Amino acid sequence: MINQIKRTLLFVFSFNTILLFSQDYSPKSSGEIITHNYYSLSYNEYHEQANWVHYKLRNALILGAAVRKDNFKADYNVSTKSASPYDYKGTGYDRGHLAPAGDMKINSVAMSESFFMSNISPQNPSFNRGGWKKLESLVRMWGRNKVSYITTAGVLNSNNFNKIGGSQVSVPNLFYKIIYIPSDSKMIAFLMPNKKIEDSLKSYVVSVDKVEEITGIDFHYKLEDELENKLESKSDVNDWDFKLVNESRPSSSSLSSEGRGIAKSTVNRCRNKTNKSNGYCHVHQSQS
Repeated sequence: MINQIKRTLLFVFSFNTILLFSQDYSPKSSGEIITHNYYSLSYNEYHEQANWVHYKLRNALILGAAVRKDNFKADYNVSTKSASPYDYKGTGYDRGHLAPAGDMKINSVAMSESFFMSNISPQNPSFNRGGWKKLESLVRMWGRNKVSYITTAGVLNSNNFNKIGGSQVSVPNLFYKIIYIPSDSKMIAFLMPNKKIEDSLKSYVVSVDKVEEITGIDFHYKLEDELENKLESKSDVNDWDFKLVNESRPSSSSLSSEGRGIAKSTVNRCRNKTNKSNGYCHVHQSQS
């Protein structure tokens, strides 16, 4: 009986693993490939961070109950050793997530993995907590009830970056994020400077071809050529709903509005009123 249970559990684990990685749109580039349970990456030893981080976003990751714990730690899966959390201490830069913790709520394993330093890049605080955070929220909204594939990192196209810490971590001047939703047959890319974002997120939309040009990375080479060329050459903001994220600056006198949270029971937008600056009501603060 015990052996039967073990075989059943092994089958379930293997089946779930197959489902998780059955469709792989990860890029092709130089660097050491590191595969964690919920995302993969290409590690750049010279710059001590990822060339790209790639993961499959779905409801279970967004709507999970795992609590964020800021347990930044070296990634011992990197054969040449990754950067350390202490490389960022006193530098004035945030330890900016590439695969955000908010996309890794499915369980404690995923949440913990998001704090590997291989998934972290130096970001200007106003960028990390402003425009980049808004983009992450927008991507989660686009990913509701759909499967999307996210690829993101800093642009590491030079050897002349500012360096921080004992590991000499490069500080990217630009960050990119690419979103592919197969069910809608559409793709979008963002290219954003590592500084305070003043303009609308729409202003930073570019084609995937543009990101490939400046990074040297082949992002969706596993797609059929005709489809890849079609999707990667477009940069049409009209194909995407940007109203899901409020880009205006909240004021203390602003009226209450519907929250940005997602109700787990219905997977629908929160209807509670809130005047909190992050847009989430008291029930959904953990989703902020």
